[in-house]
Amino acid sequence: MIRKGLTESLFKPLARWCRLLPKDAAKMPESAWKLVFYTMSWSYSTYLLFFSSYSFFQDPPSVFYNWKSGMTVPTDIAIAYLIQGSFYGHSIYATINMDTWRKDSAVMVVHHIITLALISFSYAFRYHNVGILVLFLHDINDVLLEFTKLNVYLKSRGGGNHLLNDVLSNMGSVSFSITWFWFRLYWFPLKVLYATSVSSIQSVPSIPFYFFFNALLLALLLMNIYWFLFIVIFVVKLLKVKEVNDVREYEDEDARKAAGELLKDPQVENNDDDDAGHHNSAQRKHVQNGVTKDKYL
Repeated sequence: MIRKGLTESLFKPLARWCRLLPKDAAKMPESAWKLVFYTMSWSYSTYLLFFSSYSFFQDPPSVFYNWKSGMTVPTDIAIAYLIQGSFYGHSIYATINMDTWRKDSAVMVVHHIITLALISFSYAFRYHNVGILVLFLHDINDVLLEFTKLNVYLKSRGGGNHLLNDVLSNMGSVSFSITWFWFRLYWFPLKVLYATSVSSIQSVPSIPFYFFFNALLLALLLMNIYWFLFIVIFVVKLLKVKEVNDVREYEDEDARKAAGELLKDPQVENNDDDDAGHHNSAQRKHVQNGVTKDKYL
């Protein structure tokens, strides 16, 4: 409800006011919504880890100190869990039915399911201290990703080329690439996986669901590595063409080729019935970035 309200009352009017290109105006509300949410959620996780009494980041093994089955979840952590659980529950639906369909969207659905499972089960079995650390290490990258994408859309607003947004998108892409490696591929194994696989056994020798939770966290790490390959491809592409674009998107070139082939087909010339059929068929598909794509899971 919050997303729909912000989209209709703020994000879409803002896209029209900025005179974004049609393909960018269609994607802008999604990125704006995610930027708002991830900025708030990461800020709250930062507050819990660095401006409260918790020392989970500085001392990861402390997530299991005095752990007891059925222990009370602190209110401030419970609030974070409620918000994040609601968001990822919505994100499973949104990825399939609302968001732009990308090359990695099927993996994204799996990611959201695993994340929601981790949030739900870690709350139920009182591994909430680990959960806050995991959320902190992951949300920062989403903030930088959506910030970069918004500046990519804004740099060509009104059909022009705006230098400030171009510079910000380049700065955001570099920061995103660095923090992805640092937070998800270095700190995540060093702090979270070490705490859950080694420190947990030392603090609680008979800790329940040890292999289940570590398997989910390992799957999360593997997906982070998978997406890091996209980042490497993105960096190589950036060095070659010096233009920031999301390599997960379907290329507009596919649309141009499809249009060219359609024009060459003599069966579609001067055939209104066939044109109507093609139009109705296209409406049943998901048009993303100017390319008609079916959503396959």
